[in-house]
Amino acid sequence: MVFLGTPHAAVEPLRALHAAAYDIVLVVSRADKRRGRGTSLSPSPVKAAATELGLPVSHRVDDVIAAGADLGVVVAFGQLIKPHVLAALPMVNVHFSLLPRWRGAAPVERAILAGDTETGVCLMELEAGLDTGPVLARHLVPIGPDTTANELRTELTHVGTALLLASLAAGLPAGQAQVGEATYAAKIDPSELRLDWMAPAEQLHRVVRVGRAWTTFRGRRLGVSRATLHTGAVALAPGELNGVIVGTGSGELELVEVQPEGRPAMSALAWANGARSRPGEHFGEPQ
Repeated sequence: MVFLGTPHAAVEPLRALHAAAYDIVLVVSRADKRRGRGTSLSPSPVKAAATELGLPVSHRVDDVIAAGADLGVVVAFGQLIKPHVLAALPMVNVHFSLLPRWRGAAPVERAILAGDTETGVCLMELEAGLDTGPVLARHLVPIGPDTTANELRTELTHVGTALLLASLAAGLPAGQAQVGEATYAAKIDPSELRLDWMAPAEQLHRVVRVGRAWTTFRGRRLGVSRATLHTGAVALAPGELNGVIVGTGSGELELVEVQPEGRPAMSALAWANGARSRPGEHFGEPQ
């Protein structure tokens, strides 16, 4: 077996396969990257885990062809596998959505932004197309109204790891063609995470749940880490502040945790007490 993956979400399946005594002859992950302003290079989470487990690692996908494996397992690898590689080695992919909904790079985030109430994990045969292969197994996972992308990804990782191990142990079943309308989960652009206070509170809450949401206050960036939908009777203009309550295009959002520019995250109440917003002051306005 060869394993292809990159981020933290792929580490649990790799460790589980190793613990189950599968013969992992090669791990493929992205090349080391420079982090921050330093000059040192850092390995991907999967490469770091593979090195700890004593597994050989490569950055070249083509190396799987001569690895002597009979199956490739792909989890959040981050790039398409070229047809000549797939022709040489069959591969299965653990994908965090109920295909054909949310094919692509950001299925967890797109499901939350769209207001989906359920998602899941699919184990699929890998094809040259983007997440188009036959589905071998699937498991549905509900999405709670306050579930964050990080929380959902963690749950899907657990579910996906169990589904992978169970499917391998039982023998991979015949794949079934995907049925339904395909939707595509494009990578999240940072501009999508800026809170547009003219939007409804429910939509802004989803953006916050995705992670790295932000706005500006007195000309400086303010991250919004957690928020809830406010149910009280407060009439505020879009972006207008009343303590930790913010007006939107429809309804109000209650801030729970924020991160001022250049400072660690803190409770929104502590931030509001220190900021002492003036009556009628709005997010997005200069000081």
